[in-house]
Amino acid sequence: MTRPTQALIDRQALRNNLTLAERSKRGHCMPIVKANAYGHGVDIVCSALEHAPAFGVASVNEALELRTLGFKQPVLLMEGTFTPDEIELAETNDFWLMVENHNQKDQILRAKLKHPIRVWLGLDTGMHRLGFDTLEIKQVYQDLLNSGQIDRLTVLATHFACANDLSNDMTNRQIECFDKTSREIELTTGHILQQSLANSAAILGWENSLRDWQRPGYMLYGNSPFCDERSSETLRPVMTLESKIISLRTILAGDTVGYDAIWKAERKSQIATISIGYGDGYPRHAKNGTPVMIRGQRCPLVGRVSMDMITVDVTDCAFVQLGDTAILWGPELPVNEVAQYCETNGYELLSGISFRIPRVAKN
Repeated sequence: MTRPTQALIDRQALRNNLTLAERSKRGHCMPIVKANAYGHGVDIVCSALEHAPAFGVASVNEALELRTLGFKQPVLLMEGTFTPDEIELAETNDFWLMVENHNQKDQILRAKLKHPIRVWLGLDTGMHRLGFDTLEIKQVYQDLLNSGQIDRLTVLATHFACANDLSNDMTNRQIECFDKTSREIELTTGHILQQSLANSAAILGWENSLRDWQRPGYMLYGNSPFCDERSSETLRPVMTLESKIISLRTILAGDTVGYDAIWKAERKSQIATISIGYGDGYPRHAKNGTPVMIRGQRCPLVGRVSMDMITVDVTDCAFVQLGDTAILWGPELPVNEVAQYCETNGYELLSGISFRIPRVAKN
């Protein structure tokens, strides 16, 4: 390896966080590994969680990648299918399909299948993004059931809009809507459906949402979905994004740093150049003052983030030298904290790490 930029992935931390998600002993936990496992490297993450009962991804392309890597567990396509041919791929590869609209339902009804497929039935309880309306879902399920095209072990699923805000009663309203609809389906069809409601925030904060399947995502990677860093003491950050100082220089008061000269030194300053930039996924919109950890000390980002480099004011950091490690985020510097300076969230920062940064497994 030549360029010193890398993302260290702590496999033991992954296992710790999954154990935390499983603490209630209710149902199963399906690790969500979409978007290259939230930027952590899907091969490293799935191998660390090799005993997971199933994995969740966004699309058939991501699911096929898991099969290419040799993982045998069922894989849920959480956005369902986009074209009819994906249904046959699902049958062949043991993919489970989210069915959330009539087009997807009709494609399953028309598909030429040798064996019934497992489906998750998406219910819109208030997020208004995906899923069937409460008034139509009973008939949708009955049509699928009567067709013989689906496995009778169907999962009814929904997604929360505000579970990361424990003061917002919308989550309770969504749970009530889900439970009412589930009972109506069972009364109408005579079948009991498995249930899945809980994302990371719900696993940690809404015990009444825990059912047959939980879907840990952000928490799996060691980050709190709550603004107040709730549960951060027990969650262990999995990724340490790091690089090294590749240049040091002293500038005078009044000198500027970087493109567009957006930062001007108010005193004689020592500036460290670090080999990471927006080409690696480090956000271009990171503000002056965004912390970078060097020698155990938070040092402020100064100047515009460029494609391959950032500059940091290390004037107050003693004994800095070329080759020192710079931590962009990790256990010592939460990604959520960095995200606040970038006016975004940790989800975007993690999943935005580019493929040119090597993921290096440890533990």
